[in-house]
Amino acid sequence: MYRSSLSVLLAGVALLIGVTQTTSQQLCRPTLAFTEVRFSEIRNQHRVWTAALSVDASRCTTTSGRFQISFDRLKETAPDLLFTEQFEWSPGHVEVSLNFWADEAVLDYSIAYVEPCACRN
Repeated sequence: MYRSSLSVLLAGVALLIGVTQTTSQQLCRPTLAFTEVRFSEIRNQHRVWTAALSVDASRCTTTSGRFQISFDRLKETAPDLLFTEQFEWSPGHVEVSLNFWADEAVLDYSIAYVEPCACRN
């Protein structure tokens, strides 16, 4: 019984050291901002919502990551719908798009979440 208790204790200490090292690294988030948003003309009962975003990732050591945009969609024959879509950023500028039916529109949109990155030292 002494050996199994010692093994559990050593495993716990090793886990604690690993967690401490992982959490001691400072996390940052890139800054994303919408620069242009547009809807395409209707083609085959669809149109495309497109947004251009500026991405300042100068504080990050990574060169890409995920982010989410929340949408408030209007539809002529259905209730409004709140939903979130995931996209990927890279430093500089990024363009994202999403398909909608001809009878749908975007009432509102916002950046909902930006995945953290490791900070530059």
